[in-house]
Amino acid sequence: MLERLRFCPGSGVHNMPKESPLAMALQILVPFLLAGFGTVSAGMVLDVVQHWGAFQYITEIFILVPALLGLKGNLEMTLASRLSTAVNVGKMDSPIEKWNLIIGNLALKQVQATVVGFLAAVAAVVLGWIPEGKFQMSHAVLLCSSSVATAFIASLLQGIIMVGVIVGSKKTGINPDNVATPIAASFGDLITLAILAWISQGLYKYTYPYVSSLVCAFFMLLTPLWMVISSKHPASRTLLYSGWEPVITAMVISSIGGLILDKTVSDPNLAGIVVYTPVINGIGGNLVAIQSSRISTHLHFHCAPGEVPDETKGCYYPCRTFCGTGANHRSAQVLILLVVPGHVIFLYTIHLMKSGHTTLTPIFMSVYLATALLQVLLLLCIADWMVHSMWRSGKDPDSFSIPYLTALGDLLGTALLALSFHFLWVIGDRDSDVGD
Repeated sequence: MLERLRFCPGSGVHNMPKESPLAMALQILVPFLLAGFGTVSAGMVLDVVQHWGAFQYITEIFILVPALLGLKGNLEMTLASRLSTAVNVGKMDSPIEKWNLIIGNLALKQVQATVVGFLAAVAAVVLGWIPEGKFQMSHAVLLCSSSVATAFIASLLQGIIMVGVIVGSKKTGINPDNVATPIAASFGDLITLAILAWISQGLYKYTYPYVSSLVCAFFMLLTPLWMVISSKHPASRTLLYSGWEPVITAMVISSIGGLILDKTVSDPNLAGIVVYTPVINGIGGNLVAIQSSRISTHLHFHCAPGEVPDETKGCYYPCRTFCGTGANHRSAQVLILLVVPGHVIFLYTIHLMKSGHTTLTPIFMSVYLATALLQVLLLLCIADWMVHSMWRSGKDPDSFSIPYLTALGDLLGTALLALSFHFLWVIGDRDSDVGD
């Protein structure tokens, strides 16, 4: 249950940060572009490693990709949102309280990363086995060890970076709600994908099967240690027992997106989708995470758990998100305005780096940008409804909403992008570059 917060003038409690749309846009722009170039780099890495032996012969690794990249939404962005709210409401002013929050949350994140990494591998094995009707134990063990090791190492590295960003934002007077979640994703996709490719290819080449089993067992056996550390801190202890539903559900949703990616990449006419998938998924997830974090912080300031502002009561309607009288419609407008120019920059970056194997024809760019815009529009509307609904039911949206939203971003992005590539193929935009 959330603690009721009261903020009165002169009480000594922090005031809600005041921001103009321009100041908000400028604060968001740099981390947004940084995160975008990180997803572009991840797409280029995926475009290269799809031809490696491990990815060619164990195609279920593609099912792992959205689930593991989605950990930044499940864990890093959730951590960023929780700590951003803690900064804004003054819970990190005391050094002791600050480090208790940080250590407890990092330990909790390692527990969740290890468990979700294992479950993502199980989901990949099941989703790969059902349509093909065959099961190979060596592939299953390699998937489990690669997934668990990648989740653990990437989560630890990104968690340390995230703490630095939050503390740095507090010291420089920048609202961490605007910068923390996109920076959490800036190198997250690249780091995670590079580690996954390196570990899976290494285990694939190293023919002794027991090595994969030992790697998986080593990281799994560290889990009790992280649980003990996490349980010593009240805030993380609560989430250690109650915070699994959104993380695991989000992993399942992302895995379905991974299955779509696996089946699309298997079609040689559509293999060019690979380089764009991390970009469209990452950008959509970054933008909706910012909005979710801002709405959550606003609710923590102005409403008791179970109560919502008057303008959000009653049935939800999409216009409320962008044109309402609430405090967050301006941020939704700013975020939606970033979509098209941002993606144009990232598309031309991919083109200049001679990656992607897809010519930037006017038809391709129009279809791609329409897809990206539709994805973010849907995500921002869902975020508005979901965050307020969770608050109304007494759940902290900082811990529950972002995993769902970023996973839905992965699923929507992958599915809409696959439909776009199919559409382009059907209407004849199939020059020799399209595909691979």
